[in-house]
Amino acid sequence: MKKVVILISGRGSNMQSLLEAKLPCEFVAVISNKADAGGLKIAQQHGIPTAVVSHRDHADRAAFDMALAEVIDSYQADLVVLAGFMRILTTPFVERYRGKLINIHPSLLPSFAGINTHERALQEGVKIHGCTVHFVTPTLDSGPIIIQAAVPVLRDDTPAKLSARVLREEHRIFPQAVRWLCREQVWLNSDGRVATNRLEQPGAALISPGLS
Repeated sequence: MKKVVILISGRGSNMQSLLEAKLPCEFVAVISNKADAGGLKIAQQHGIPTAVVSHRDHADRAAFDMALAEVIDSYQADLVVLAGFMRILTTPFVERYRGKLINIHPSLLPSFAGINTHERALQEGVKIHGCTVHFVTPTLDSGPIIIQAAVPVLRDDTPAKLSARVLREEHRIFPQAVRWLCREQVWLNSDGRVATNRLEQPGAALISPGLS
């Protein structure tokens, strides 16, 4: 059974969706860069060991990443999951965990990388928005995509309304991505592309606004 470490910075709703999904893995630790992250308490309630590696205790990103990697490696992690971890990781850190490091992002990448994705989606007037789980690479929010979910953007949407709709889908696709990885049904191949031994399933198109 694969050992999984989760990295968080805040309340940990995506982390909680993983812990409650009965996945075929062992969650060996939840690590935060903030001692007051709400997700740490949730992890403890699930009996998961927690640790804090504060970025403020280190001189630069490289030093922080090195300290973080030492803690991750102490748990012999097979998979490192970024669940609302709000730090940009250095290239050496990312390369250390190549093919083992995944992130969830609240947009349909490659659109709206970075922050404030819902506000930007509304400003641009897109009709379909969503979320993405992807392997992490040195370029921010640009790694190979594992799974995405799309939602319609509604006429009266606000960033908060759109965020809530997308978050529901995040809680669906994040556990699915981890499940595939733990079952070795999805992996990053030597060419840096997502490979899978799963059968593709054709589905219905999402058209927004609807045709009539």
